Amino acid sequence: MINQDFNSIIDLIKAFPTQQSCIDHLEQLRWNGNVVSPFDSESKVYNCKGNKYKCKNTGKYFNVKTNTIFDNTKIELQKWFLGIWLVTSHKKGISSLQLGRDLNITQKSAWFMLSRIRQCFGIDNDSQLDNEVEADETFVGGKNKNRHANKKIKGSSDDKAPVLGMVERNGKVIAKQIPNTTYETLSIEILKSVKETAKLYTDEYTSYKRLKRVYDHQVVKHSQYQYVQGRVHTNTIEGFWSLLKRGIVGIYHFTSKKHLQLYVDEFVFRYNSRTSSEAMRFNLFLQNIENRITYQTLING
Repeated sequence: MINQDFNSIIDLIKAFPTQQSCIDHLEQLRWNGNVVSPFDSESKVYNCKGNKYKCKNTGKYFNVKTNTIFDNTKIELQKWFLGIWLVTSHKKGISSLQLGRDLNITQKSAWFMLSRIRQCFGIDNDSQLDNEVEADETFVGGKNKNRHANKKIKGSSDDKAPVLGMVERNGKVIAKQIPNTTYETLSIEILKSVKETAKLYTDEYTSYKRLKRVYDHQVVKHSQYQYVQGRVHTNTIEGFWSLLKRGIVGIYHFTSKKHLQLYVDEFVFRYNSRTSSEAMRFNLFLQNIENRITYQTLING
């Protein structure tokens, strides 16, 4: 099943016509014939009826959905698979209203499904970039003056949150929400995500200046209308910002600071798997589903 290529919704429905076919696919992806207990990875596992297993050391029962985004869900796996397909294949994402209509579920259920799916996108945050790397910061969010009168924040000019992005030419992008754009904050994140052997390209923002001590750092001066100087430019990362902001404004309309990183991770996942087939991207996601969040945790605060 894993090697089967499905590049459309019709192919996906044909590949997974039943709940059991979805379970079999998940078991092969997660365990490949060697079932591991989520309660004790060293424990012997007994095979029980109804796709259940028993952990010998803890005495607990589990299945392939335990401790994943599918845990304790009442929505059938076929709809989950379709939802994941729609989220990962749509370049700018999909709203909970549209997903609810497509899957014939309530908007509340679709929002919770999307939120659980987003918990699993941040799989490249710990990788490092090399060669030619572009770095740039942007601000995402709305302005305080556009809020309703009863929702305005006193002493605040806007509700924008800074995000730092780093992209390796012809490679991956890393994007992280940051508390501010000071030298200390930017340098910590760049040193964590970019190897010292890389060539670093940024604009002339003062917080990047001291990075010359570590990197072969070159600058384009946007304030002087200089956008490309040979191989030095930040057009690649700015192209990613364009995708992110068009998706948030056009599809989601709004995202709070609390959940912003999850939306950023969603766009990072699609960008970093842009050369993969639809089936490969779908299976890559299913291999990273052990990041469950409850509804109460999600809405808290």
